[in-house]
Amino acid sequence: MNFIAFDFETANAEKHSACSIALVMVQNSQIVGHYYTLIRPETDFHWRNVQVHGITQEDVINAPRFPEVWSEISQYFQDARLLVAHNAAFDINVLKGCLSYYGLDQPHYMSLCTVRTSKKLLPHFENHKLNTVSRNLGIHLENHHHALDDSIACASILLKQEQIFGVEPLKQLVKYI
Repeated sequence: MNFIAFDFETANAEKHSACSIALVMVQNSQIVGHYYTLIRPETDFHWRNVQVHGITQEDVINAPRFPEVWSEISQYFQDARLLVAHNAAFDINVLKGCLSYYGLDQPHYMSLCTVRTSKKLLPHFENHKLNTVSRNLGIHLENHHHALDDSIACASILLKQEQIFGVEPLKQLVKYI
């Protein structure tokens, strides 16, 4: 499989409040690269979000704004690529929120959610949270709610599901955006 696993962390509940992003590039079912950066949102940080991911306003003071980050990573979201996220609805909404807030064009791509694939293929798991699915599949998740570690775990989950179940049941869950 070829895909990009990605994850955002946000400063608050606003969809344009991305404060970090990570991408994990997978080619021929192998992780071949990754990208991570903090992002300086144009909004305040809510204490609950900080409590979850540990990123503070001070941490992003010198970080680039989303349009600068987008100029570096937009190539990975082009050409109807397959984008994979754990709870993809959240990450796709953050992407759309950031693009809309800054007046940037919305790309077209395919998406796949590893929460959905896990619920479909592994219904016996006690829940389908990233850390639970990772643990049950023997995947090491270093620092949950760190965008890069979460993206690596997400990519690893999909690769493990491909290994166990093959690609066909996964293809049935792909959405076109």
